[in-house]
Amino acid sequence: QVQVVESGGGLVQPGGSLRLSCAGSGFTLETYAIGWFRQAPGKEREGVACISSSDDTRYYADSVLGRFTISRDNAKNTVHLQMDSLKPEDTAVYYCATARYLFGSTCLREEYLEVWGQGTLVTVSS
Repeated sequence: QVQVVESGGGLVQPGGSLRLSCAGSGFTLETYAIGWFRQAPGKEREGVACISSSDDTRYYADSVLGRFTISRDNAKNTVHLQMDSLKPEDTAVYYCATARYLFGSTCLREEYLEVWGQGTLVTVSS
């Protein structure tokens, strides 16, 4: 069964950093696109960053471009989201999601993602 599990959330001060991890099981990571999404209190879920199937092509929301970095570790079947220069508006529950054979920026649109994790909370506050 295809599953993804997020970890690494927590409380951080503005300007700080966190690294989230998304561990996949039941599939070969290289054939699946992985996306990171977030949902802030009272807001709709939005795409943050994703990596498309079979290659290292990465896509980012404008709001996190230059601050967040998504990467893939195929040997460990894990995708990471390195978050730097965090802002209070980054506070949200962050979700990892996956789908097979997604290419291009569609991996940043939640309607294309098929299997979702339960989320990990990131709080950016002084």
